[in-house]
Amino acid sequence: MHLNEVTYYFNKFKFGEDNFHNLMSYHVQEILIVSSFYDAFIFEQDGKLSEKIFGEYRQLNLSKAPRITSVPTGEEALNIMKKVDFDMVITRTRIGEITAHELSKEIHNKYPEIPVLLLLNDNELQYTDKSDPDMQYFENLFFWTGDSNIFLTMIKYVEDRKNLEYDTSLGLVQVILLVEDSIAFYSRYFPLLYSIVVRQTQHLIKQELNDNDKMLRMRARPKVIMCHTYDDAMNLYEQYKDNIIAIISDVSYPCNGKMEDFAGINLLTKLKKENPYVSFLLQSHDIENKEYADKIGVSFLHKNSPTLLSDLRHFVVKRLGYGDFIFRDSKGKKLMRASTLSDFKQKLLQAPDDSILYHSKMNDFSTWLQAHGAFLIAKELRCLKIKDFRSVNEIRSYLNDIFQEVQNLKNRGKIISYNKEIIDQDDCVVRLADGSLGGKGRGLAFLNALLVSMEYENKYQGVRIKIPRTFIIGTDEFDKFVETNNISSKIAELSDDEIETKFLKSHLSPELKDTLYEMMEYYRTPFAVRSSGLLEDSQAQPFAGIYRTYLIPNNHQHLYERFKHITDAIKLVYASVFLSETRKYIESINYKLEDEKMAVVIQQVAGEKHDSYFYPHISGVAQSYNYYPVKGFTATDGIASVAIGLGKTVVDGERTFKFVPGQPKRDILSTDEMMRSTQKKAYVLDMKNSNGKLSNGEKETYAHLRIRELQSHNTLSKLVSVWDYTNERLVDDIKAKGPVVVTFSSILKYDVFPLAKIIKDMLDIGQIAMGAPVEIEFAVNLQKYGSQKRPIFYLLQIRPLTVNEQEYSIPDDLRNPENTVFYSTKSMGNGIHKNVQDFIIVDPDLYDPNKTMEISEEIEILNTEMIEEGKKYVLIGPGRWGTRDRFLGVPVRWDQISNSEVIIEVTKEEYAIDSSQGTHFFHNLISQQVGYVSIPHNSESDYMNWERVTSGTLIRELKYCKHYRLVEQVDIIIDGKNGESLAFFKNC
Repeated sequence: MHLNEVTYYFNKFKFGEDNFHNLMSYHVQEILIVSSFYDAFIFEQDGKLSEKIFGEYRQLNLSKAPRITSVPTGEEALNIMKKVDFDMVITRTRIGEITAHELSKEIHNKYPEIPVLLLLNDNELQYTDKSDPDMQYFENLFFWTGDSNIFLTMIKYVEDRKNLEYDTSLGLVQVILLVEDSIAFYSRYFPLLYSIVVRQTQHLIKQELNDNDKMLRMRARPKVIMCHTYDDAMNLYEQYKDNIIAIISDVSYPCNGKMEDFAGINLLTKLKKENPYVSFLLQSHDIENKEYADKIGVSFLHKNSPTLLSDLRHFVVKRLGYGDFIFRDSKGKKLMRASTLSDFKQKLLQAPDDSILYHSKMNDFSTWLQAHGAFLIAKELRCLKIKDFRSVNEIRSYLNDIFQEVQNLKNRGKIISYNKEIIDQDDCVVRLADGSLGGKGRGLAFLNALLVSMEYENKYQGVRIKIPRTFIIGTDEFDKFVETNNISSKIAELSDDEIETKFLKSHLSPELKDTLYEMMEYYRTPFAVRSSGLLEDSQAQPFAGIYRTYLIPNNHQHLYERFKHITDAIKLVYASVFLSETRKYIESINYKLEDEKMAVVIQQVAGEKHDSYFYPHISGVAQSYNYYPVKGFTATDGIASVAIGLGKTVVDGERTFKFVPGQPKRDILSTDEMMRSTQKKAYVLDMKNSNGKLSNGEKETYAHLRIRELQSHNTLSKLVSVWDYTNERLVDDIKAKGPVVVTFSSILKYDVFPLAKIIKDMLDIGQIAMGAPVEIEFAVNLQKYGSQKRPIFYLLQIRPLTVNEQEYSIPDDLRNPENTVFYSTKSMGNGIHKNVQDFIIVDPDLYDPNKTMEISEEIEILNTEMIEEGKKYVLIGPGRWGTRDRFLGVPVRWDQISNSEVIIEVTKEEYAIDSSQGTHFFHNLISQQVGYVSIPHNSESDYMNWERVTSGTLIRELKYCKHYRLVEQVDIIIDGKNGESLAFFKNC
């Protein structure tokens, strides 16, 4: 995938937002008012013009309020316009020797893009003839009654006209067309209409769950466009008829250049026949004209009504769908109301048949949808007739699906605030508490935003690609928790067990507990409760595996117990910030405990239930950069490590299957090596353990099953091969006799599922989007998935990798074994480690796979001593460092080797374990630029010069480990490009 493709998809996701961002692109920022000193004084002091405009902008959440400049004469206006770029000019009639008409003409000739509006007073109205040629240079005329709202109206009038063409074509913005030629009336009426539309739009915005949508939806409010003649009205209608939702018309105004007594009636009669879905309102000073309105079937408004504002608001709310949806029976009697889309869906199921038919005939459903921003769906719905359905129940079901689709589309890819009405919403990230999302949370939100726009259902037909349903508790809750429960720095004086006990006895906020209780009441599927610290999953400090993750079955028969499990998990994730391992890690990277804040990610566990266990068919980690490419591959080809069951197998550095995503049919290992290193056990979630105590540790809810034990679940057929002793080959038949070898052959060799292609796509996208090599975690369900009957590829996490692109080569004159400590062609890292003197080794002759836990403890003792001395060291030992499988190597934690400069794994014939990539331990090493070197026992080129190491001074000897300090210092060069490393004596 290329940059332009990712750009396209990212823009596609942002299209809705960019629509809003790009709407109302023209803003009035600078206004020039040309008026006498007296008028200027009245505007400001009596009308409080500036205060009014600023106040209205704040109250209505509009864009930045414009700046107003006043000058007393037309001559001064022309002078200042040479210096300042004004967006509009408002002029009075008495402005000195240059008349208002002359000023508007002059401005038009010099600055044709700047609109000029004429503001009249009472005694000037009768002398104004719009047909006068001198009037053509005014954008429009308005009447000053002493109410400064007229200025806000003039500003929005200009902005709406300027933005009309672009916003209607790109953003599907709706239009209300006002046809009125009475200056006195529309100057009073237009502000009322505009205010009602804006406030009703705000009422709808309150229902938005996404903060960004709340702010941006105002830009998509209906535009109120005014014209004064029949001909202008028809031209505007023809140009914007797909966007017009209402036409409000006077009865008499010019038509074909002449005053026509029934122009408005003729206009509405014609347009109602052409487009019956538009809402029409006829208004008149003459109450008798209501008969004409009734005759053609349109609403009527009496201009002299003492309740004009209320009547107008009623029309906007009822006819344009801006208020609650009122369910009525066939006689118009009110039955019930719905305020939100979710509320509507519930009421729809309760509404009687005649109510459904009544509203269907009136097109009320599409009108309400249109007001809620679902323009295209509303338009589609309007084209349907009752006769298109076989029954009322079919109409009801169709409407329910339509409104569900609208709700889903509004939230897909977004970070939305929790609301019980959207508790089952898919393809979105739900925020349970405010604050930062943390490292994991940010990555998940980004992945979700990008995935929803990528049309993978077209590229990989029959496969869903998504993140699991995800809820995030922002860091504000962590701050509250620490404050209200008196968690201070003194907590570091407690043991880890005491810290966890204190946190379990502490209290979450009442608001969060209420939300979690609702969630547990609704969901019965397993959840993973994961850390998402501010410092987590960045290139500088990934914190991979440092914090806790808890899997909870969430299947206890009592709701309170399920609620307690999830709240305990959250508290224990919070507690993990203060545990000794975390504190040591934070100190080792020069941060303070106070720098970290914890968000919490709650995800549905990817997988399916098999008997009394729950797990995905495949879990894995993939990297777009391979630190240990084998012959025939390059570092940029990437690498993937996959396993059966939960991903704990991979991230803990246990036995996995590896392949290159771009070339999955090429085996990295020989058949013998695959058989020797194949996955023996799989982690699964034990659904029988619904009473498990999380205080016992992360593994409390896991079961570790042998691969053969999964055969009864019918999950292995596409994942394993069997060694056929007779023919000495692997066969892809689980029923065959022989040892099972996890090869994923059906998937990688025969494309039963496009795993490698999807991984390659995800890595390419991630690397382009993050601007650096990336690592992803994923899981796959191959079974048919519910009613959708599709396998699912779940993206669980994304993080950037650290790759130092500066080149470091090893000079030929240093390649003298007599003057070196070690040389390797399988090295990770890039750079020079200077002045190294200390080597801590696990004695190869004393190494015992059954004693690796004791070896870890000894290394921790020596590492602590090195910290106290302020010295770095090289750590050497057999097997895989940092693995959680203590039989594959030494299972050290990061805090136990935090002062190491370079780590070397040396293999022995009986302990030939491949290097582990994709583990949490490994990720922390590369991010902290700790060199990691592998020296195979059977290599013809790589070597470890044990004699030079052990010839140093023995500083400390424990049962399995020894600390040597060389007499001379060494420098270690690691060539990341070629994977070479060399340690040489500086003075040789």
